[in-house]
Amino acid sequence: MGYALLAGLAAVVVLVSSAVFVGAGFRGAAPDTTVPRGGENAAPASSGTWVGTWSASPASAEPNAPDGHPDASLRNVVHTSVGGSAARVRFSNLFGTRPLTITHATLALAAEPSSPAATPGSMRRLTFGDRNEVTIPVGSAVTSDAVRLNVPAAADLLVTLYSPTGSGAVTHHPHARQTSYLARGDRAADTTGAPYTEQTTYWRHVTAVDVWTNETEAAVVALGDSITDGVTSSIGANHRWTDFLADRLRTERGAPRYSVLNQGISGNRILLDASPADPRNGPSALNRLERDVLSGTGAKVLVVQLGINDILKTPHQTDPRRIVDGLERITQRAHRHGLRVVGATLTPFGGHRKHNARLEAVRQQVNEQIRRGGVFDAVVDFDAALRDPANPQRLLPVYDSGDRLHPSDSGFRAMAGALDLNLLKGASPARL
Repeated sequence: MGYALLAGLAAVVVLVSSAVFVGAGFRGAAPDTTVPRGGENAAPASSGTWVGTWSASPASAEPNAPDGHPDASLRNVVHTSVGGSAARVRFSNLFGTRPLTITHATLALAAEPSSPAATPGSMRRLTFGDRNEVTIPVGSAVTSDAVRLNVPAAADLLVTLYSPTGSGAVTHHPHARQTSYLARGDRAADTTGAPYTEQTTYWRHVTAVDVWTNETEAAVVALGDSITDGVTSSIGANHRWTDFLADRLRTERGAPRYSVLNQGISGNRILLDASPADPRNGPSALNRLERDVLSGTGAKVLVVQLGINDILKTPHQTDPRRIVDGLERITQRAHRHGLRVVGATLTPFGGHRKHNARLEAVRQQVNEQIRRGGVFDAVVDFDAALRDPANPQRLLPVYDSGDRLHPSDSGFRAMAGALDLNLLKGASPARL
């Protein structure tokens, strides 16, 4: 009931504000600091800045969908970290095999958490350079024009796109831990949710939502693997460690006014791209750093949680120096873009089927070098936060999802709690 009331109040504010402003549209390509007056398809004429409120890394092409989803509406449910008075959406055809033509795209507030139904009065048509349709070339992405919409923090949004023709391979994020939907035909403007009878745990084509806000200064970007992706968190509950961090940043006194962008990909490594046998693991962190982190809207701080898959996956990386070197390269490149970098120690995986003494020694040596300093600007010790004091090579049982590798919801909460929010502050990166 509280969520419905919040969404309803947001819709009222939107309708009132839309009556106040009239004029020309706002193009997503315009400078982020320039916001002209405009109508419904425009950002409000007020002070503020563009900041990412949600993101998901494109990981691979959707399996078993070689022709895409012709004559279908894809309704993605995404969860905001901060609110704003206008929004714009980014769509990707990174792993496509043919151009993706979108003839109808919309954005709305979900009537209830994880629901395909929209809050009355919140449905907005998305345009692209003031056109209702756009064709995205293979390997490219596009950002919609801004639409006026009072977007609450910690709320579910509905991002819907319709393509009348087969688009080829579908760029997707496979471990959303969130239910999204598909409807046959052009149902992008539907507010009831009734046509959306097919469910999926993928996010398709949508990779980011930005908001125009004066409540938030910048964004924290989390670059990680399945632990950041939250693959063992409760579906639809938004219990990834990044969600718990966003809660802290919104509610704790003295916390920096930052949004949180999750750029985790399950199975991701620092040094190697995904193998053809499992392309869902995505490009290596070094190869996707520019796209997924450095170009993020409002990105100011990077939190790095990576390295376990370099050790665990075949071929095993058993030289800790090479892993640390990869982490240092991430820090150096982030520094060139003015980002502060907080790095995480590698969490325990004792008891996992691939664990052995040799791989454990690599993990310990990497953590020793991280704690010693000189790799990141600051360190968050996820290892210390999650390990069992009686058996430090293993996760504390209450923090273990059951596979001896991935945290439970309680473990994800503990990770967010272990991050000293003061580490996110800092006018400039440290000298390493």
